[in-house]
Order: sequence, then structure tokens, then C-alpha cells
Amino acid sequence: MTMIETHEAFKHIVAFEVSKASLVVHVLPADQQTTIANTPKAVRRLLRAQQKCNAKNKLGPLLVVVEATGGYEKNVLDASVELGLACHRAHGSRVRFYAKYLGLLAKTDAIDAHVIADYGLKTPSLRLFKPLKPEEQALKDLQARRDEIQQMLIAEGNRLEHARHASVVKSIKVHIASLRKAFEALEAEITNLIRTHEPLDRKAKLMRSVIGAGPVTAATLLANMPELGSLTKGEAARLAGLAPINRDSGKLSAPRHIEAGRAAVRRCLYMAARVAMQANPIIKAFTQSLRERGKPFKVVITAAMRKLIVILNAIVREGQPWKNAKAA
Repeated sequence: MTMIETHEAFKHIVAFEVSKASLVVHVLPADQQTTIANTPKAVRRLLRAQQKCNAKNKLGPLLVVVEATGGYEKNVLDASVELGLACHRAHGSRVRFYAKYLGLLAKTDAIDAHVIADYGLKTPSLRLFKPLKPEEQALKDLQARRDEIQQMLIAEGNRLEHARHASVVKSIKVHIASLRKAFEALEAEITNLIRTHEPLDRKAKLMRSVIGAGPVTAATLLANMPELGSLTKGEAARLAGLAPINRDSGKLSAPRHIEAGRAAVRRCLYMAARVAMQANPIIKAFTQSLRERGKPFKVVITAAMRKLIVILNAIVREGQPWKNAKAA
């Protein structure tokens, strides 16, 4: 996704409710609905027809809105990029909350398509979709698979600890060996991909100049937060899910908490922050002051993670290694 961009008061909305095999399409202002196959050809045909209708009736900027549905929205995104159309990938929870705001408790594909179209028409400051570069998409895919295999290794290690039967122990050990081989191959491919693409390599080296941010942190952030370096400190914290959220009402002032954001980014920042709290003089002093004020560990580690992502965003934006750190 790009930075938050100004909603251009789009008047022509083409909204897609996505399933694996089909797409329910709702068009505004015509208030028309149809169902098409979820194939590249069918999507391109429909969007080209909407472009012609837009030009003929002078409807102004056209916006494609598609709900994120675990990858099945890919045909819509690809066709929108190919045809040069503004596109927003809508978060499912936000669309559902919008439906509840409208008082719509019933949920069908037809209703959802209409809600998505209305959401696109009336919501300001939508994030407009921009595709990743080929090397960025490759890194994201490789990093996701690396993380999956890491989780499988942890699970198999836990099973091995409790296994008793010889055949079960042997089976788990064989699987662990196979997973480790695949894990090492993926790590080598990720390292090579970053090294052979100058923009990725430059950003990785900048991030690794911060004590606490090692190669895994750099690769994870490059894969899961490609916007890093183009964000404000508040936006960086929010995208990582590390921005403190108020819950105050009347005389009640509840503790701030974090939510949402990108889970993979938070997981890697947790380990990086643990290292930084011990070895990074700036983070160490910052977290020590929080401890002295009686803050619990969860608050301290979250604050360290937030400070770390703000620092990383700043050094990537400035293009200069961190002046207070050595290479990790």
C-alpha cells in the first residue's frame, strides 16, 4: 500500500465482492450489480467497459474497490494496475464495521458488494494500492515461507520433546532435518536477493547500522514494510501496530494499548528490541528510565519496539547510517 493519499471525491465506483470462483460487482452511480467469473479476462473486460462508460458519461475519476480476501483479489488488483485505474484494497473488518454503521446486519455477497461500493464512495483518505516491484514481491514471498518453516520447526521441536515411540521420534527427526535444510536454503536465497538488488541492499545496510537490528530484522522489514523511509514517525508506529491508543471517557483514563498493525513486523521488532535494550546505548537508557518510573515490562518492551521502528524509518529516510551505532 502507498502512503495515505487524498481521496479525490471519486464519483464512479466499481466495487468487487470476492470469492474464489466468482466476483459480485456493484457499480455506482449507476447502482447496477452483476456477477462475473474471477478470471483475469473477465475482470479486464468489465473494467474496460466501465472505462468506456466513464468517458462517455464524463463521470470523473474512477475508483476500483476490492475487499482483501486472502489473495483471491489478485485478478482485480492486477487488472486495475494494467489499465492504470486507481484502486483501493479494503480491509474486511473496516467494511464490516461500515455496514453495521449503516444498520445492515444481514450479510450476503450482493449486500456486501453494495456496501463496499458505498464505502469507496463516501470514505475520505483511502490508501491507494500500488504493486510491489518484482524483487520486493519475491522477497515478501520468500520471507513468508521462511517464517512458515520456522514455525514448523518450533512445532516439531515441541513434539520431539514429548515423543516416546522410536518410530515417532525417528519421523520427527527426519522431518526436522528436512525443514532445517529448506530453512537454510531460503535464508541463503533471501540474502542473495537483497545483496543483488541495490535499493534493497542499501536499505538493509542502513537498518543494520542500528544495534539490535540484524539481518533477519532487516529482511523482515524490507519484505513486510516496504514503505519504511517514506513515513512519518506516527505512521511507522501505526503500520507496525505499535502506536498507543487512548481509551478515555469522562473521568475514566484507561491505560493506553496497541492493536492491529503488521504482526510479522511486530514479532521481529520484539526480538530486536530485546537485544537493543541490552546493547544499544540509546534504547538501553530509554528503557531504563521507564523501569525506574515503575512501568511494567510489557510497556517497556513495547516502547522500545516503537522507538526502534521510528529510528529505522528515520535512517532509511535520511539515507545515512545511525550515528550512535555500530553495524549489528
